[in-house]
Amino acid sequence: MRVLLDTSYLYDLLEAPRMLSAAERLFLSRQDSQPYVSAVSIWEMRLKYRARHVSGDRKSPFDPLEVMAVLEGQNVIFLPMTASHAACSLKTPIDHRDPFDEMLLVQAQEENLKLLTVDRRLVEHPLAIEV
Repeated sequence: MRVLLDTSYLYDLLEAPRMLSAAERLFLSRQDSQPYVSAVSIWEMRLKYRARHVSGDRKSPFDPLEVMAVLEGQNVIFLPMTASHAACSLKTPIDHRDPFDEMLLVQAQEENLKLLTVDRRLVEHPLAIEV
């Protein structure tokens, strides 16, 4: 199965890869499982890495360049953000206004992928799956 990893799923993988459930490890290690990582997720990670809380701490500890280096050593395919993706409408709209979630779902829709997510706001969407 071809799956697009949601940004929240990427954060979980990076923060505690050993905390993946046995089902998740099995799913990601299957030969027919092909994970994709979107440029949209890397962009979202970059924005959160550069943003700071009022305390001065970064909103994300993950440098997107380091994330890219880690992911390049894995069995992932990087999915670019295209003008066609940007112009496309989501066939089944989401009920919140996170533009990153919407764009990831559009990419999944247009590339015939499923969005692998742990985000409770997305798991009910027809394009999303949860392991």
